[in-house]
Amino acid sequence: MNQTHRPDWDEYFLNIAREVGKRATCLRRRYGAIIVKDKIIISTGYNGAPRGETNCIDSGICERERLHVPKGERYELCVAVHAEQNAIINADPEKMAGATIYIAGVNCADGSNASGEPCKLCRRMIINARIANVVYVNRDGKPVSISPHDISD
Repeated sequence: MNQTHRPDWDEYFLNIAREVGKRATCLRRRYGAIIVKDKIIISTGYNGAPRGETNCIDSGICERERLHVPKGERYELCVAVHAEQNAIINADPEKMAGATIYIAGVNCADGSNASGEPCKLCRRMIINARIANVVYVNRDGKPVSISPHDISD
């Protein structure tokens, strides 16, 4: 009998978030996010410049990289909208209440996992969107499931 690995729901949705992240336009990290309610995807998002603006992969310039800004600092220098923000912007507000957001990311330089833990601004947006759960891939490739209220500041 052929034994095939069937992913659990978290693994399944994190794999989809990874695929969504392949559309990201950042030169440093590529993130994908999906919002799911009742095992149905209601929205997706990836990090990239706002609609109609030049993407970093097209200009070849990352201002934060040029200035050697560490991860998590000086986001105002970045032209990108975060994957979580794009997923929230594109979703129906009523459908987000009680939903789960899945986030996965990779470092562009070497393809290693990047922590998908939302930043402070994304955390506030997730809470305001009434999303109940956050599941993200950490740097070790392990899924982490938390309440948006438990995201570190």
